Amino acid sequence: MKITIICDVLGEPNNGTSIAAYNLIGYLRSQGHFVTVVCCDADKKGESGFRIVPTIDLGPIINAALARNEVVPAKADPVILEEAIKGADVVHLLMPFPLSWKAVPICERYGIPMTASFHVQAENFTCHLGMMKSSLATKEVYKYFYKKVYSHCTITHYPTEFIKNDFESNVRKTVPSKVISNGVCESFFEPAPIEAITRQKEHNKDKFTIVVVGRYSSEKAQQVLIRAIAKSKYKDRIKLILAGEGPKSKHYRRLAKRKGVDCEMRFIDHDELKEVLSAADLYVHTAYVELESIACLEAIVTGLVPIICNSKRSAARFFAKDDRCLYRKWDSKDLKNKIEYFMDNPEELESCKMKYKTQANVSKLETCMKKMEEMLEEAAESVKKEA
Repeated sequence: MKITIICDVLGEPNNGTSIAAYNLIGYLRSQGHFVTVVCCDADKKGESGFRIVPTIDLGPIINAALARNEVVPAKADPVILEEAIKGADVVHLLMPFPLSWKAVPICERYGIPMTASFHVQAENFTCHLGMMKSSLATKEVYKYFYKKVYSHCTITHYPTEFIKNDFESNVRKTVPSKVISNGVCESFFEPAPIEAITRQKEHNKDKFTIVVVGRYSSEKAQQVLIRAIAKSKYKDRIKLILAGEGPKSKHYRRLAKRKGVDCEMRFIDHDELKEVLSAADLYVHTAYVELESIACLEAIVTGLVPIICNSKRSAARFFAKDDRCLYRKWDSKDLKNKIEYFMDNPEELESCKMKYKTQANVSKLETCMKKMEEMLEEAAESVKKEA
């Protein structure tokens, strides 16, 4: 098939949405499909299969807000878009933003079916405007996404039932859809080398090691974990690893230093991440806005027990097996108590590790990518049937 993928924001593979995009692009190409990617990443200029559009100028105030959050959105160039779309069997939209908005009427003019992934919660957008906690803003953003993108698509891809229900309840409409996980890379299901685990434990000075993986941003709320450890009677025995990068990096570094928390902060690639998780004692998922949380699933299949923020805006809360693995949103004292429970009861921690590892309902990446491929094929075939 000839597939065009529209990426309003692509960037580096250092966040869930970008990783999902690169995984899909790579898989489709490996299966012999001709994939054209439209994005605004200047470093991709000249690469085969990439068409580069300019970045959008939203004025100094919004530009500054987006820059602080390391977001560079694409500007819709109708000429480049039309060249990339014309002749495609199907067009897949990654985000409900201006590049996708402009692609919609072009696809409709040529009779090309569209699919779209639901990778953006309303809060991922409203956080840049300081309106993340407004339910009215959430509803209006979703309605706009529906009007501009999802109402036009042959099939919409939801990573979880949670986000499907959340979106449809806010817009009070349904769209043809498929629920397909973004998938966990197969390597996480295999044990890390013993020598690599030993090396990581030595690096951690054999402290009780807690890991959280995620972008340093408002909705991930890693500061709650830093404060929880600072309050713990075991503070000096704990090593915290914040795996990621993002706009709140300086804030978290200052907070950890001020609170006396042994905290390591850096981006960790997938190969090393498996080693880091394998050598750790506990995983904490602090995000209170989350579509799926592949990072949490990676930790679980590696063999870690998660303690998860109990937020109604997060799909990750459904991974918890019992209340010992949930803490109240924003409550660092409750999180401290949950951490200390497992430190005080190591036999319970080991028992829970086995429960999570053996009972986790996790989809492997290749299985999920195959389902995405089938979805695109189904959308392409729907036009042929109508003809």
